[in-house]
Amino acid sequence: MTPLPAPVIPGQPWTALAPMQDVTTLPFMQLLGKYGAPDLLFTEYFRVHGHSSLETHIVDSICQHGTGRPVFAQFIGESLPDLQRTVEAIMKAQLPVAGIDLNMGCPAPKVYKKNVGGGLLREPAKVDQVLGCLRAAVPGRFTVKMRIGFDSDEHFETLLDLLIKHEVDLLSLHARTVKEAYRSEVHYDYIQRAAERLPCPVLANGNVTSVSKGQWVLDHTKAAGLMIGRSCIRNPWIFRQLREHFAGQPIFRPTLGDVRGYIEDLVMATSRPGLEGSHHINHMKKFLNFVGLGIDADGQFLHEMRRARTKDQLDAICDRHLLENGRAQQPFPDEPIKGLVARPNCETSQGCSL
Repeated sequence: MTPLPAPVIPGQPWTALAPMQDVTTLPFMQLLGKYGAPDLLFTEYFRVHGHSSLETHIVDSICQHGTGRPVFAQFIGESLPDLQRTVEAIMKAQLPVAGIDLNMGCPAPKVYKKNVGGGLLREPAKVDQVLGCLRAAVPGRFTVKMRIGFDSDEHFETLLDLLIKHEVDLLSLHARTVKEAYRSEVHYDYIQRAAERLPCPVLANGNVTSVSKGQWVLDHTKAAGLMIGRSCIRNPWIFRQLREHFAGQPIFRPTLGDVRGYIEDLVMATSRPGLEGSHHINHMKKFLNFVGLGIDADGQFLHEMRRARTKDQLDAICDRHLLENGRAQQPFPDEPIKGLVARPNCETSQGCSL
């Protein structure tokens, strides 16, 4: 097995950015570089099929993120010749990847109905073929991101056996089934079982919402590190906070004023040609649905934000809830406020590994 790149501070548990479609783009990776990047980055997935090529915006996120952190290129697909061809294309292009990651967890129906992502977990025999193909094709680190099963844990132990058989270098385990999506409690005992059985490091994924929750997950599962998705949209300081916590240093505590600055950075990060006016504001709401989980207990920010149509309207809403009447100095809570939820369509539209 090929060892993983060491954490930024050697000896600490690894922290990793979960791959999220339309979120873990080049600008978002760069933004995390400003707020405190994790030890490991994972890209949006390359769609691998008979007519696929290396998608330019994902290549850009590999080559231009500038965080100084290693980045893994994620694949989603099941065609063996095309998986091999795509690995060869990355090697030929000499992309600076730390490894290749296989997505076996995406819960979006439009994905798993094609028998890719989480859909693969229904067929261990196919998983065996895919893992064997990629292990043979990838000259360095080969990693896997998966869930505990499709609609049950029926094949969980078999899947672990296959990861051992094909000498996977890292498993990131989201401890829900595909059909549970993001609705159920996370079944952390499965991560503990994987960490006990596998010779490779295991990253715990699923509802790692804060430093204290992250430490609890590590203690409970004995995982080698934490992979975080939705919570770093809400709190981009979380990787910095975890690193400070692991080092026994004072932990940075953002205020609502800091959150206001983050939202403005998000506006800049999500700006791109062809995405203007209300279309840009609507795209921003995918992020603000998570940020808003920490702003007010009655959900008024979320209610108003979802109805904004212009940048001026959004600015006024953000200023009112985050800056006015002394709010700028109020602490931003570590955990999402109980009773508030991001809209389900925002979660599914952001794809896998949230």
